[in-house]
Amino acid sequence: MNTDTDLLWSPGRRELEDSNVACFMAWLDEERGLRFPDYAALWRWSATDLPGFWSAVWEFYGLDAVTGYDEVLADASMPGAVWFPGARLNFAERCLAAATDARPALVAVAEGGEPAEISWPELRRRVTDVAAALRRMGVGPGDRVAGYLPNLPETVVALLATAAVGAVWTVCSPDFGTPSVLARLRQAEPVVLVAADGYRHGGRTHDRRATVAELAEGLPTLRHVLAVDHLFPPTAQPWSAREDLTQHTWSRLPSAEAPLDFADVPFDHPLWILWSSGTTGVPKGIVQGHGGIVTELLKALGLGADLRPDDRYLFLTSTSWMVWNFLVAGLLHGSTVVLYDGSPTFPDVNGAWRAAERTGATMVGVGAAYLTAVEKSGTRPTAEYDLGRLRGILQTGSSLPPSTWRWVHEEFADGVRLQSICGGTDICSVLAGGSALLPVRAGRIQAPALGVALASWDPDGNALTSRQGELVVTAPLPSMPLYFVGDPDRTRYRAAYFDTYPGIWRHGDWITIDPDLSVTVSGRSDSTLNRMGVRMGSADIYAVVEQLPEVADSLVLGVEQPDGGYFMPLFVVPAEGAVLDEALRGRITAALRSALSPRHVPDVILPVPAVPRTLTGKKLEVPVKRVLQGAPPAEVAAEGAVTHPGMLTWFAEFARGRAAVTPGA
Repeated sequence: MNTDTDLLWSPGRRELEDSNVACFMAWLDEERGLRFPDYAALWRWSATDLPGFWSAVWEFYGLDAVTGYDEVLADASMPGAVWFPGARLNFAERCLAAATDARPALVAVAEGGEPAEISWPELRRRVTDVAAALRRMGVGPGDRVAGYLPNLPETVVALLATAAVGAVWTVCSPDFGTPSVLARLRQAEPVVLVAADGYRHGGRTHDRRATVAELAEGLPTLRHVLAVDHLFPPTAQPWSAREDLTQHTWSRLPSAEAPLDFADVPFDHPLWILWSSGTTGVPKGIVQGHGGIVTELLKALGLGADLRPDDRYLFLTSTSWMVWNFLVAGLLHGSTVVLYDGSPTFPDVNGAWRAAERTGATMVGVGAAYLTAVEKSGTRPTAEYDLGRLRGILQTGSSLPPSTWRWVHEEFADGVRLQSICGGTDICSVLAGGSALLPVRAGRIQAPALGVALASWDPDGNALTSRQGELVVTAPLPSMPLYFVGDPDRTRYRAAYFDTYPGIWRHGDWITIDPDLSVTVSGRSDSTLNRMGVRMGSADIYAVVEQLPEVADSLVLGVEQPDGGYFMPLFVVPAEGAVLDEALRGRITAALRSALSPRHVPDVILPVPAVPRTLTGKKLEVPVKRVLQGAPPAEVAAEGAVTHPGMLTWFAEFARGRAAVTPGA
């Protein structure tokens, strides 16, 4: 239940009259005679009249001047919805269409380096040159181009050049281990690999040329390597010994002889492949289309995040996380995209704020764990850095403790709005997030995103209000996957989202939607805690435990036992200088009992050196649970796909030790 003490921010006159979504509502009134008194009414219309809403987005953002279409939604089936048949548009063309001399297209900054601006004409020139090079390599529509690249301007250029020629892009960050990269790129079957010679992170330089040679050996479809000389001078010596490979040097590509020519592709032409985490099996290659991404991210970043052309948009991310794609899509709005290559905690926890100050960022995106770490550090970013241009913080990756919500709004200026967003790789967008028209309350996402028929369902498919249920989407979205790689009959696709409720997208999260439309995410539904028949979200426990200054991180699991029993351990990483003794165990227990309920008190509270996570920051709840149930660590997570991989062996040894003293465990 919302209270006044939860209220952190309220929209002012600018938001109510001049935000993107307010302008959209005024446009609907003027152009279509549609009047909505508030966001709730607008959302209900957007989630039920899909042709009306999406055609309005299309016209509001000027796509009607680019291409026509036969109808908005020819088939609303899930999976298999058919959007905008007859329309033809190219993602790269739309990204470059907003060019202006008034501000740069990109600002790039690395650890310890100075920001470098790239103008819109220069960006177009670079895309033109690389697209011409790809065409000389024989790359055309439908071919696959892979990147092994950090967050550089070259990565953005490679994506746009690939899209411009109608090929399909995919990328892995060079901090991924070789087996993890091959588990993805082998499925993609690329003909070209665009690879950096190395990357910087945490003050260290990592040479990746030998790794690129390993990747080339493991990718039999590869014919060309485009070597990005990022850290080291280019050499004539190829990185790979394969004689059937041709290596090209990025900095030595010739200038294109003709203007940039964009492949004329249909709405549902594949644009890129994003990858699932690979922590529960072979990574799923999620294919999304040009048209779906253009329309969805015009809507999500414009009408949701309120991104504007004069914004400088920074998201702290690696290229393997979908928010990198979400960042690049800022170009669709004419915004300046800020690329940070490095660790957000280098040389200290305020690395991200230092980058924001140096680049003049107005919109900053970060993971939840980063904000919590800054809060716990006791530092004052606004006292140390000039963040006066900042007007919005986007937070994603996992749920944010209420104390961190309050810290953000106490630390930053009154005009800075914290937007927590929930969505993911599956749609490369937002299911529930922010709106400039709604208040911000601690611990709550503001509302379902426009156009998203979001609901919370019980196991029988009944909609719930103010009660926790499965996050479902009951109507299609333009950016839902076209298909999975290597899944011609959509067997894996259906199993991923549609097995529980046929024809209804089940996202895999527990959520609660209140009458005011605010949304609370309580963790993954496939790692649900279930004690005595009561389902509980792990995020609720983390929000309590990780507020304690003695706790740096934690992991709670609900493990069904072979004898029918249920084991609920809480693993805690003590903060520096702290010890998990009986006194701290008592404080944790008391806090959980007081803030939540006696059912939330774990069976045991144990110290661990670290909590393993995916490389995008999600805790490995399901894989560790499987290890505690006896699965070998190698079966639950791909090598190189997780942080602290040795912890999986630690948990396996813990499980064996427990089984030895607890029969049936």
